[in-house]
Amino acid sequence: MTTYPVHMPPPIVLSFAASDPSGGAGLQADLMTASALGCHALSVITALTVQDSLGVASIFAIAADWVERQARTLLEDMPVAAFKIGLLGSAENMHVIAEILADYPHVPVVLDPVLASGRGDELADDEMIATLREVLLPRTTILTPNSLEARRLADEAEEGEGMDAPRALDDCAQRLLSFGCQYVLLTGTHDNTPRVVNSLYGRESGLLRSDVWDRLPGSYHGSGCTLASAIAAHLASGLPVSEAVQAAQAYTWQALAAGFRAGMGQYLPDRFFRLRAGSGALLV
Repeated sequence: MTTYPVHMPPPIVLSFAASDPSGGAGLQADLMTASALGCHALSVITALTVQDSLGVASIFAIAADWVERQARTLLEDMPVAAFKIGLLGSAENMHVIAEILADYPHVPVVLDPVLASGRGDELADDEMIATLREVLLPRTTILTPNSLEARRLADEAEEGEGMDAPRALDDCAQRLLSFGCQYVLLTGTHDNTPRVVNSLYGRESGLLRSDVWDRLPGSYHGSGCTLASAIAAHLASGLPVSEAVQAAQAYTWQALAAGFRAGMGQYLPDRFFRLRAGSGALLV
């Protein structure tokens, strides 16, 4: 009788996100990224979208009870080492996900606040943004906004305070930390600068690190999803926060540098660039 070795499962990452049929962003990007980095990826679909590499045509949010049932069923069966959160589709979905996260307080949560598509399609209304601040940020380990998302999330004026001028990004980071998340990684992909500067802030220590990357030509669909998922994968694999953030940036930059234009719109990251290079080595 032939016997086979029993293998330990790889680290497991659970993604809450919308389906992107183009495979550029959303749930598909999360699954590919986590798999490429040696994790087993679980998925909870929060919304269905009609989109391609050009942009988002429409969104259909999944009912909150279906979101909850998907997640609870998985979590009762498998040990999850990290959560990744993307586009959630509705305020109701945010509430049920926050309740789920509350039951797993020791599992790190990486939240990519998807508020608009790469070409500017609105994906979150004011109610959803307020709900995200109120119920999800206090459950978040690392928030990964670009500068536009950071300003939009932080632009809730204090009582009696005007917001005539945009907040400085350092101020945005501090305000977002005050909503309860432990770390904020502000990405500079949307800034008009020769190089991309990504800055990690901590609630206790302020600015922890800044990493500078050559700005690649072209526009990419799913770069934020890739970065957040890569952070989640590295946290699930046991790296501390600062190291996970650095390693995820290196992976994402290389996936973008190897990106390809499959359709008529944005470039797509090649999350399996290491396999296509024909070498099993980990490039960092």
